[in-house]
Amino acid sequence: MNVQKKFNCVNRKLNIGITRIANPYGHPNILAEFIAGQLKNRVSFRKAMKKAIELTEQAGTKGVQVQIAGRIDGKEIARVEWIREGRVPLQTIRAKIDYCSYTVRTIYGVLGIKIWIFVNEEQ
Repeated sequence: MNVQKKFNCVNRKLNIGITRIANPYGHPNILAEFIAGQLKNRVSFRKAMKKAIELTEQAGTKGVQVQIAGRIDGKEIARVEWIREGRVPLQTIRAKIDYCSYTVRTIYGVLGIKIWIFVNEEQ
């Protein structure tokens, strides 16, 4: 009822559905938010990337690629760092690849996070 009042839906019914995700770290959006939280807490970017890849491998994916761009660790010159684990065939059309682009505001500036997760190959 409180949410319904906030959205000014007094004369309409508001339905909210909550579903549980079986493998949360198999989804690139959740993984990007995990990395963003680590970077905001000033964890080393390489350590955050490796931890994210480890969590994704436990979710049962065939491959993952993580890329972080911007003023990494507060350095003066912006750069791009990426790590790939397993197969990520970006040129193969029939490959099912989940992708996410995420921006995170740190005290140093804005960082961009891109994640590709290779789920499976369709026949």
